[in-house]
Amino acid sequence: MTGTQERPMTYAKMKGLVTFLSGLVKGKKVGFSDFFHKLVKSQQFCKCGDTQRHLQRQSKPRRQKEVKTKSSSGNTDNLQMKPSDFEYLKLIGTGTFGKVLLARHRKQGSHYAVKVLQKQMIIKRKEQRNVMVERSVLLKGLKHPFLVGLHFAFQTPDMLYFVLDYINGGEIFYHLQREGSFPEPRATFYAAEMASALGYLHSLDIVYRDLKPENILLDSEGHVMLTDFGLCKEGVAIGGIMHTFCGTPEYLAPEVLQGHPYSPAVDWWGLGVVLFEMLCGLPPFHSPNKEKMFENILHAPLQLSSRFSEAARSLLEGLLERDPSRRLGQSRDIEELQEHPIFSSINWDDLVARKIQPTFIPKVAGPCDISYIDPEFTLQPVPASVGGRQRPVYASEAFPGFSFSNPEEYFAAKQPS
Repeated sequence: MTGTQERPMTYAKMKGLVTFLSGLVKGKKVGFSDFFHKLVKSQQFCKCGDTQRHLQRQSKPRRQKEVKTKSSSGNTDNLQMKPSDFEYLKLIGTGTFGKVLLARHRKQGSHYAVKVLQKQMIIKRKEQRNVMVERSVLLKGLKHPFLVGLHFAFQTPDMLYFVLDYINGGEIFYHLQREGSFPEPRATFYAAEMASALGYLHSLDIVYRDLKPENILLDSEGHVMLTDFGLCKEGVAIGGIMHTFCGTPEYLAPEVLQGHPYSPAVDWWGLGVVLFEMLCGLPPFHSPNKEKMFENILHAPLQLSSRFSEAARSLLEGLLERDPSRRLGQSRDIEELQEHPIFSSINWDDLVARKIQPTFIPKVAGPCDISYIDPEFTLQPVPASVGGRQRPVYASEAFPGFSFSNPEEYFAAKQPS
């Protein structure tokens, strides 16, 4: 839940230098009206389950000492963690398939967000493939400063465990609720960091598909961290198309609503909606009536406040272009956004290196600070079942290849603090 750019090296170095602390993610998947089913008769909503609300933590600095054990992003069963390796401190989120807990590694002392999912529920809803996609995308997060990453994954006979970055600066959603809207420089800064993360995913042929304030966290230094990768789609190159109907209603691109094939440009529409919401407090086509909201997304003119700068108006018009072939980012992806006048003052190499100082820094007291987490979770007891002394499962017919441990982190975690 980081000059000349040294892309992979910069990410790795920054991962070794910066500790991220940050906050909670609330999912809000909303059902669709009869009107909407008529509009997209042949489409089905993506069965990815409700977006999890979860808190996540950036890893502690990696040891510089080389570990001779071969590292792999694949199955590392011989290095598997188990539930009893962690002390579960607070419930920090719930979802369709399980719960998310703030946890401390008993020996190392590092804090993580541990997402615990019920296998039976996942299998019942036939979500095995989507869980594995989420695992795969989470691993990519360790290589980019604005994406939440995965440190360990293991399973017991009944549960799946994701051990994630712990981010406790609060959701963008939380801060918007409290402040109403953001000044344009602050919103622009967040948009640039989100664009950097989306552009990185696109470079790996991954489409995010669920950008919204609930899925955007701030770390303790005020930088953006994208989380919740349950709706991601892998293997989609720039110019490629998708057909699956999924997302959150207020943030859906028109081509998705209409049931048309769509491209990675849906993420740039989503960025436009979130930027508008950060500036105004509500999405651009919002209506309490879903049927009216869908009509607005498809047909209503874009209303831009006169208090927006000319550059902000231009960016919003480019991102919220209904014709995806003319949308900003459609042909050259993030490069088109980087060239836009609103980002003229941003050095993108410095942005990725986290050298640009955020205008807002969350006030967190330390790695256990849960002040930005909804008390409806933290006041509930921690379920005893999540930390049981079950032996880890080394193979599972339903979830082959799920387990993951970075050997360097694994051996560091096994050493007394």
